[in-house]
Amino acid sequence: MIVKGVNGKHPSFGKDIFLAENATVVGDVEMGDYCSVWFNAVVRGDVHYIKIGNKVNIQDGAVIHCTYKKYPTTIGNNVSIGHNAIVHGCTIQDNVLIGMGSIVMDNCVVESNAIIAAGAVVTQNTRVESGAIYAGVPAKKVKDISEDLSKNEVERIANSYVTYASWFKGD
Repeated sequence: MIVKGVNGKHPSFGKDIFLAENATVVGDVEMGDYCSVWFNAVVRGDVHYIKIGNKVNIQDGAVIHCTYKKYPTTIGNNVSIGHNAIVHGCTIQDNVLIGMGSIVMDNCVVESNAIIAAGAVVTQNTRVESGAIYAGVPAKKVKDISEDLSKNEVERIANSYVTYASWFKGD
């Protein structure tokens, strides 16, 4: 793994995290407890800060970045960032699933208990409503989801990644 400071800013980590051997975390990054950064994922806090809550998984090949001096990235608790997703200069609130290969652009807000479908592109300045699924290019609301589905499915995935990370510790 690469954990590196940039311009005097260094990543800080909570307890019980997992960083894959080829994950990269650089610069002004603050990560909470029970987080995981998987194979080939990059969390790059070189041009602005990145704040990540507890029980967040950043899956294989995902990129978390910001916009220079303009848009930081903030990610809440119980968030899953799917394989090869891009989360850039935006706010992701709690209990959110960002689907595989999706893109969330600058100055977006994804409210709590929302799902971004695989392959969706959430264009700049979009506000994703709580309790909804957004899909497509550009991403639009496709339906409301039950509180049970949004909370339980998203939490199940976040908890699963805490378990998966435990398989790699100590080997």
